[in-house]
Amino acid sequence: MPELRAAHEKALQGQVGAAALHELQDRCIRDVIRFQESVGLHAITDGEYRRSSFHADFIEKLAGARAAGRLDVKDAESGLDEKRTVTGKRFAPRAFTIVGKLRHAQPIEVENFRFVKANTTRTVKQTMPSPTMLLRGGRAAVSYEAYPDLQEFYADIAKVYQEELRQLGEAGCRYVQLDDTNFAFLCDPKLVDAFRRDGYEPDEVPERFANLINSVIAGRPAGMVACIHLCRGNSVGQWAAEGGYEPVAEVLLNQVDVDAYFLEYDDERSGDFAPLRFFPRHSRKRIVLGLVSTKLPALESKDALKRRIEAAAKFVPLENLCLSPQCGFASTYRGNPISEEVQRRKLERVVEVATEVWGSAR
Repeated sequence: MPELRAAHEKALQGQVGAAALHELQDRCIRDVIRFQESVGLHAITDGEYRRSSFHADFIEKLAGARAAGRLDVKDAESGLDEKRTVTGKRFAPRAFTIVGKLRHAQPIEVENFRFVKANTTRTVKQTMPSPTMLLRGGRAAVSYEAYPDLQEFYADIAKVYQEELRQLGEAGCRYVQLDDTNFAFLCDPKLVDAFRRDGYEPDEVPERFANLINSVIAGRPAGMVACIHLCRGNSVGQWAAEGGYEPVAEVLLNQVDVDAYFLEYDDERSGDFAPLRFFPRHSRKRIVLGLVSTKLPALESKDALKRRIEAAAKFVPLENLCLSPQCGFASTYRGNPISEEVQRRKLERVVEVATEVWGSAR
């Protein structure tokens, strides 16, 4: 929403007060709730309208963590999906440093969840950054004084996330999504080099990520569905990583104990469906195919989407598949270069195709 984007920019510059911004956010979130309901979605979010970015706001509210600029990613550039021949600025994903013991000093998304819950009768989906985002930078990004043993650091990550999930559960939340870019970055050889420079052995990183995520969600409240969304970057229409899921698929699909995987599959940067062969047989989990772009305005055809669903069903039973956009329509407050009307048509197309394929929107 242009009005909210402009107000957020001014607030960051100290030109709009917190109370005025909050009031505008409330109004815009009510509008986007109605928007989601009107296109037929059953799981409703706040559009992350209160955040500057999908992950930084959450992490910076954890005591002991702070922003640390950008990761050192050499010879990698972001790309603009509008014209694949155009490259964007040099890509440098955001990193964080751990300067003290991590603590869950305050509820982070609880009040935001309650606001959405009070304004819809449908299921509220609460998003938050994956705990793996705290592992960027390696050992050098974690205070030796606070954590001489990294296992204590991982244990504290689990504790702060578990406390947030506990409080969300008490507020009535039953659907949580962890937004993760690190698994997808491991699919890009150039970005793998950044992990190597941070002291990680790339082959063991997927299992490290899996163990951390599992420690976070293992004690979630009864009845709370947890899913993970993998993203290759989504900022103002730009992308960060490319490469199929082959390097992470076996660990991701067999060792990460989530209920569903939201996987980007909007273009060739995500590779083919062959890595889905690692999906465990007789599983009740879901693979949510992100076939609809949130970067490009062109509307995907129903026939093309159905053909791709059919292709994925060669590796995963159709009843375990779902359909969605490849990501949200923005990962930061600046949004993506797609109009609200195009967003509507794309979401309606998702609902329409899902209904025709499975009998209901899913």
